[in-house]
Amino acid sequence: MEQEQGNLVSPSAEVPVVEGELVTAIRRLAGCGWGTKAIARELAVARNTVRRYVRAAVPAGVQVRPTARRLSEASVAAARTLFGGAAAGNAVVVQRLLAAHGQAASVRTVQRAVASVRQAQRAADVATVRVETAPGAQMQIDFGEKRVRIAGVAVTVFLLAAVLSYSRRLFVKAFLAERQDEWREGIAAAFLHFGGVPRTVLGDNARALVIDRDRLTGTVRFHPAYLAFCRDWDTQPRACAPYRARTKGKVESGVKYVKGNGLAELEFDSFTALEQHLTVWMHLADARIHGTTHERPLDRFLRDEQTALSPLPARPLPRREQRLRRRVAHDAFVDIETVRYSVPYQLVRDHVEVAVGEETVRIFHGTTLVATHARTREPFARVLEPAHVAGLWRIAATPGPPAAPGLATLGQSLQAYADAIGGAR
Repeated sequence: MEQEQGNLVSPSAEVPVVEGELVTAIRRLAGCGWGTKAIARELAVARNTVRRYVRAAVPAGVQVRPTARRLSEASVAAARTLFGGAAAGNAVVVQRLLAAHGQAASVRTVQRAVASVRQAQRAADVATVRVETAPGAQMQIDFGEKRVRIAGVAVTVFLLAAVLSYSRRLFVKAFLAERQDEWREGIAAAFLHFGGVPRTVLGDNARALVIDRDRLTGTVRFHPAYLAFCRDWDTQPRACAPYRARTKGKVESGVKYVKGNGLAELEFDSFTALEQHLTVWMHLADARIHGTTHERPLDRFLRDEQTALSPLPARPLPRREQRLRRRVAHDAFVDIETVRYSVPYQLVRDHVEVAVGEETVRIFHGTTLVATHARTREPFARVLEPAHVAGLWRIAATPGPPAAPGLATLGQSLQAYADAIGGAR
């Protein structure tokens, strides 16, 4: 029979499991000062059995073995209410709140009581309703990264992926960094690749895009530079909810597809070779049968989405506005995205500003332009203008080694030495 004790129900069962002589031996050894571990080892019984008969006045020959404790129905209902409310899904907090109201229970007991609620919450979090957008309505963007061997060196490559939500056409561009300028340059390159601009661009909450957001109101504060970029291209920025990457699941799948199918474990002779490979691979991705639409992305794009995109701006728009502050190294170089660019050696240990454009890198000392280089994307490359380090070379005249003086000028001849050692051998 179950006997109710307050808010807990503790059923018990009495079963004969230990002989009376063994119980007597346990209590006798305990009376002699033996510890439970030593008694258990001596009598070959479980340590918990020894504890039970030492602590409780249990009749010899009978072991009271309590079964699992459980909450009453009223306490279970209270635990589930707290779990979905004030405890915010934390069983430890539920146990503490119940104890504050005089309902003592272990954390494991509470976990069992709220298990069904926890399972329902997990299912709701995982379950996703697929939302299909109209042609030209949305492009999803995201960055991924992968270690790729380039010229025999393992390099971390950052991959911007963009997917048109309706047709599933995919664009990818590789970078050596993931900053605000890489986001803008990659998005603009996607617009040019697709030949038009979608009405909205959905991204995540990367710091390069989003400064802050109010979770209660759902208000997002985008970075001013990103807002200006979207305004120039006549598109609206959107951001998915925090920790809800499934909101942009199309591009999440696209990033995995690029890393697993487009790059896999391939190696490349140069970064340019990697870019050329991705260009060819994108055409293959557009021609595959998509697993969700069961159509080729390029077919859906040409049939329904191409004309739904807004036209590209009439005039070219700047994609990068990156300005970095650097200190000139002892060898008259500055480091930008693993690439080293030379500056006049007179500026060694001084600070300069570097303006990184789409095709050029300009270096300023104050307001003076001191160096202009063609931008390279090859990792760990060195771009040198010989005039910048010409003053470091000290090319002195290097005449040939002086002729050794003849032995005759030293007062002896070769024959004299031969005679001294007994003749030439």
